[in-house]
Amino acid sequence: MAKTIVVKQIGSPIRRPADQRATLVGLGLNKMHKTRELEDTPSVRGMVNKISHLVEIVEERG
Repeated sequence: MAKTIVVKQIGSPIRRPADQRATLVGLGLNKMHKTRELEDTPSVRGMVNKISHLVEIVEERG
């Protein structure tokens, strides 16, 4: 079973640089308080770290 993380968007992309908005879309987040279950890979962790002020890790599974 693959490790997964549940990520929740807590910040708005309004008045943020385009690369931060693109990172949110890449993670599948585009609305406030939306959650996604994503595979726990180094690339996903890097994306989460890049926008750590806009998202929070709710849960780690596996």
